[in-house]
Amino acid sequence: MTETHADTVTLIDNKNGGTRHEFPIISGSTGPDVIDIRKLYAETGYFTYDPSYTSTGSCQSAITYIDGEAGVLMHRGYSIEDLATNCDFMEVAYLLLHGELPNPDQKYDLEHAITHHTMVHEQIHKFLEGFRRDAHPMAVMCGVVGALSAFYHDSLDINDPRHRMISSHRLIAKMPTIAAWAYKYSLGQPLMYPRNDLRYAENFLHMMFATPCDTYRINPVLARAMDRILILHADHEQNASTSTVRLAGSSGANPFACIAAGIASLWGPAHGGANEAVLNMLEEIGSPSRTNEFVKRAKDKDDPFRLMGFGHRVYKNYDPRAKIMSRTCHEVLEELGMQKDPLLEIALELEKIALEDEYFVEKKLYPNVDFYSGLIFKAMGIPTSMFTALFATARTVGWIAQWSEMVEDRDQRIGRPRQLYTGSTARPFVPMDQR
Repeated sequence: MTETHADTVTLIDNKNGGTRHEFPIISGSTGPDVIDIRKLYAETGYFTYDPSYTSTGSCQSAITYIDGEAGVLMHRGYSIEDLATNCDFMEVAYLLLHGELPNPDQKYDLEHAITHHTMVHEQIHKFLEGFRRDAHPMAVMCGVVGALSAFYHDSLDINDPRHRMISSHRLIAKMPTIAAWAYKYSLGQPLMYPRNDLRYAENFLHMMFATPCDTYRINPVLARAMDRILILHADHEQNASTSTVRLAGSSGANPFACIAAGIASLWGPAHGGANEAVLNMLEEIGSPSRTNEFVKRAKDKDDPFRLMGFGHRVYKNYDPRAKIMSRTCHEVLEELGMQKDPLLEIALELEKIALEDEYFVEKKLYPNVDFYSGLIFKAMGIPTSMFTALFATARTVGWIAQWSEMVEDRDQRIGRPRQLYTGSTARPFVPMDQR
């Protein structure tokens, strides 16, 4: 049992005669206090047991704060609503990297640095050709991003602040190029080079959809939608992929390897693949007339069917990103005249039910950001196989900010989780002829 004092928690070890151990309580700037158990094993001989680390603070961070109960997401103290409404992606990228919103000169300098790093080495062409045409874009991104360290030897010293800055700019700049090229390669279309006269989201759309034989007109509504999607996915505290980046980085691995590890983690259907699962679910439902049937199945605990894109692991209230994404989704559908698309009609009917049905409201199963982002991507003509690749493009800036923060933390040691061993205890070896 535990007894909590003003600044410590006392652990009473009844297994060993009631021995008492004091552990300090650490307070952050906001959010729950934490119990500092770094000396727990040395003092007691015990580890903690916390599968999936849902009650463990793995690091100190000043980048992103989430209050899942209240439905709050803040970057460096600014609400996601304010950032997505008033900023573009480059401003948010600067905020995540440097801790403050940029002034005009600082924003110009970052945009200039990013713009002039968007090209990738020409040998990447040949590297892409080593993949099958039907390779998943995330497989291509894992391979290409991990291989960047073989092309950019001049910025791999993680203890050099200038090297870290150059690598950060390169990764943020080249990720849209790599993602778009993975898409173009899968289609058998010519790869489109980035254009220095376009902004970040516009350039991404250009590389995705332009071809050498026609002029691609960038729709400002779609460009703004893509910019918001990038902002809303830029960082999300210590999620699985971010924790993977930090854990990989704790070994001293170069930033390209760390981001490749994050991409691999993001690829999982329980993480970055959630918006793809939403589209698969809509296709399974098939018709707006069948929506109520599937909603009924979702309420049946004995039915394996689950509504994808509703509720959230962290947010026990409305996902604050979903409010902005919902508005953006409707703007895109109206701009493209796609309100009558069958799958989108199903989605809108599900949205209406989820916001009004007593069962969903009581359980707080509101549409989340993945529900709407998948709809926007489909309306734009982006295939489901590219959804997670776009997520990775947006999240790169958050991964880089978190990685850089970890490297600068002089108290950081290589990550080494422990375990509760449940296997065989020591036993004698049995020779082959006696088994």
